[in-house]
Amino acid sequence: MLINISSYVTEADSFVFMVFSKTFGYAIRSILFLAASGEDKRIQLTEVAAKLKVPRHFLAKVMKKLASEGVIGSQKGPNGGFSCTDGTLKTNLFKIVTITGDAAHFDSCVLRLKKCNAQNPCPLHNEAQALRHQWLDLLCNTSISDLIKGQQPDFIRSIAVA
Repeated sequence: MLINISSYVTEADSFVFMVFSKTFGYAIRSILFLAASGEDKRIQLTEVAAKLKVPRHFLAKVMKKLASEGVIGSQKGPNGGFSCTDGTLKTNLFKIVTITGDAAHFDSCVLRLKKCNAQNPCPLHNEAQALRHQWLDLLCNTSISDLIKGQQPDFIRSIAVA
């Protein structure tokens, strides 16, 4: 039996469904936008922000961090902008999770108990650990290239929906 869980959750509780931060979402979406636009093309931050419908100043911080970590390229000047590098499409999602600071969530207790661990598990510890391992497997074995494969004609629009 399928349950429509959204009918049980108020807007204030929507954080329950957020697995990763907005930073992670903006990072992935901006990388996908660059990859879909062409590997050799440089794109201005203002265009990326406008097409993805995200705040320009926040996106600037995210993309600067991605560039400093070598995930994407960045060039200043009138012909500058952000672009894919040789390694962009090979980058796995776990690297993006690490860059955006979301990796810390993998070690925290789902019940937010401070002393939850294998020796002192909370009631959900073992089930949560199994899910963590599945998430880590997915993130480590999924690359940007995997996400861009088979893109639809309206791919950019699909990643721009907020």
